[in-house]
Amino acid sequence: MKEISMGKFTEGDFSDYFRLVSDVRVMAQITERAIPEEEARSNFDKLLKRNADGTSFGSYKVYDSSGGFLGLAHLTRSVEKQEEAEIGYMIVPDCWGLGYGSRIAGRLITMAENQGLERLTAVIDPKNTASKRILTKQGFVSVYQGTIDGLPGEILHKELLSIDDV
Repeated sequence: MKEISMGKFTEGDFSDYFRLVSDVRVMAQITERAIPEEEARSNFDKLLKRNADGTSFGSYKVYDSSGGFLGLAHLTRSVEKQEEAEIGYMIVPDCWGLGYGSRIAGRLITMAENQGLERLTAVIDPKNTASKRILTKQGFVSVYQGTIDGLPGEILHKELLSIDDV
């Protein structure tokens, strides 16, 4: 497996973003539907605005050492609790089962720790056993399973060590 690199999405990355969100296999356990181009463009424009804040929070294009597109990763700070953030990722189907999810999750956890956050949240479809396995291996625990925004969902948390805990 090749190393991964991550860089915030920019305007020129829409085709890669759309490749992910328009793929019903990728979106089956996220929104339960592929996203049409017009809606994807609107969502991508919002993503770019969030990425422009100058922090390490945002949505990242993930690629391998040869520049091949692997997927999307995000670290999004909670509006209500500044000490918390949500992580998430989507991977192109050709790269499923190759260990990239674990590498991406590990990178996002490190980024969160470097920001001094106290807790991470991940929201998954309870049927997405691969993501649940990745997250639990990284120390996440399930805290809720039920309906979220009208879809089946599961919330997992990971407590992060603060400088005071070390």
